[in-house]
Amino acid sequence: MTISPLAPPTLSLEEFLKLPETKPASEFIDGRIYQKPMPQGKYSRLQTHFPSTINQIIEKSRIGCAFTELRCTFGGRSLVPDITVFEWNRIPISTAGEIENVFPIYPDWTIEILSPDQRPTRVINNILFCLNHRTTLGWLIDPDEKTVIIFQPDRQPIALENESDILPVLPLLGDWHLTLGELFGWLSFSKS
Repeated sequence: MTISPLAPPTLSLEEFLKLPETKPASEFIDGRIYQKPMPQGKYSRLQTHFPSTINQIIEKSRIGCAFTELRCTFGGRSLVPDITVFEWNRIPISTAGEIENVFPIYPDWTIEILSPDQRPTRVINNILFCLNHRTTLGWLIDPDEKTVIIFQPDRQPIALENESDILPVLPLLGDWHLTLGELFGWLSFSKS
């Protein structure tokens, strides 16, 4: 007689949201909790520099804003993408005119940075979930392979691998562009 293992207990989204936050953050996917891996050097550098660069372009003019590790709860999941970008008019604001703590909406752009011990299928699943809920653009950045996979609704993913490749960005960034070489150039700390 074969005994199948019991499935781990599942929570409701409401129960998950009442739990204390973890470090690193945990995500709620299909009734289960998954803790994200601890950030490492390349990951951390891209996660801090990239949103800062984007915000220098779009935040002052109140076109949009980039965030790091912002919990987004929508479509029955609670995800914490590494970087999110929102159009300004979609950012939840309180009656006092301040940004809300809770974002019960999908991001306009979701960016994930693959850690060495992270499972790419779960990360890709989260990007696809966002696109299926009206996110416009998704990136999966692999710092070790120096590639970025681009995800857009109703299109096949595209892997960019050449330093001269121009990465697609949201239209709200105007004529600003970023090449793959520039993105991964942020990782260089050589002494020469």
